[in-house]
Amino acid sequence: MNILLLGSGGREHAFAWKISQSDLCQKLYIAPGNPGTALHGENVQLSVNDFNAIATLCIEKHIAMVVVGPEDPLVNGIVDFFEQHEHLKHIQVVGPSQRGAMLEGSKAFAKEFMIKYGIPTASYREFNADNFEEGLQYIHQHALPVVLKADGLAAGKGVVIAQTTEEALTEFTEMIQHNKFGKAGSNVVIEAFLTGIECSVFVLTDGNDYILLPSAKDYKRIGEGDTGLNTGGMGAISPVPFADEAFMKKVTDQIILPTIHGIKSDGIGYNGFVFIGLISVNGEPFVIEYNCRMGDPETEVVLPRLENDLVDIFNKLHQGKLNEIICQHSSATAATIMLVSKGYPEEYQKGIEITQLDAAEGSQVFHAGTMQTDDGRIVTNGGRVVAITSVGDSLQQALDTSVLNAKKIQFEGKYFRTDIGWEFI
Repeated sequence: MNILLLGSGGREHAFAWKISQSDLCQKLYIAPGNPGTALHGENVQLSVNDFNAIATLCIEKHIAMVVVGPEDPLVNGIVDFFEQHEHLKHIQVVGPSQRGAMLEGSKAFAKEFMIKYGIPTASYREFNADNFEEGLQYIHQHALPVVLKADGLAAGKGVVIAQTTEEALTEFTEMIQHNKFGKAGSNVVIEAFLTGIECSVFVLTDGNDYILLPSAKDYKRIGEGDTGLNTGGMGAISPVPFADEAFMKKVTDQIILPTIHGIKSDGIGYNGFVFIGLISVNGEPFVIEYNCRMGDPETEVVLPRLENDLVDIFNKLHQGKLNEIICQHSSATAATIMLVSKGYPEEYQKGIEITQLDAAEGSQVFHAGTMQTDDGRIVTNGGRVVAITSVGDSLQQALDTSVLNAKKIQFEGKYFRTDIGWEFI
């Protein structure tokens, strides 16, 4: 079959790499893709949110399956668009309906869903311009630290952990009265801060059955030892050492099964991934957030450990036969390190030439923020530039290989963390 993959980051390169290995994939198109995805299929210069252009491409190229990488087109309703289009409704789209994508698109919607179905999460209140003064009073009496979340999508930047009441009041005011995050911050969720250790769990569901993919943990802070500013992710590991059989049974019973039950009970159309961001508080799992797609850079460690044919899984998803899938994954450990631009996550330059991309040995190099110039050079095109994934018999072995190869790839101002997975080594 001909398959269209939407997106342009490291997650999409990992998907392209995995999808292209399937005998079921005849031709892979990636829109818009990057120089890495071009190694596994044909890039097409289309915006992921230009649904009409995507429709035209699907008809012209006889696309049978669309895999949606990023959250924006899902929250904007691409699945509903396909289902309602006379010439597209036969195409399998891997992703939830627009209502299902609200689990990521609205923090308040997700919180209400969790409370409704008894899913463990931090206590919270929701505020906007209409009850702004009440929100100020709520912050004054709230224990510290306190978490403020812009309700909508804010490109991963809409969460503030305030250490003081004054900081919380300032951020709350900036969000609601000064549009710090635009429309995304017109509603603000204020919730209790949970102390523990985080991990990510990935489920693929048709709203009835599900399969559980390998667990992962990503590292958001820019600095060694988890210090400094938050980023989109500086690296990831899989599996997560503390997510053992006993912990995962709690996750399944208390979170996954109630989530699937809630999706079904609410009549939400869902044929895609549920990314569950968890925190273990004294061994008890709580949900920090839902995402309606795979994570980045977690995808870069999850897919290299997955031994199943991914396209076959997607077929079974749309055939209502997920219960026939036994998810098989390697017992080895994967570690990915993200090479980032100087200045990231704040101001950084683009267009810096990258060399020695072919020098990495024993690792898979996934392009994230790269582009190819007219004269064939690969240059930086984002803050997070490439992810280097290695698989080993131990976390230390996988990390050592990734670090070794991270040193080989060159571009001016390159920065990376050498301590991904540090608390488990």
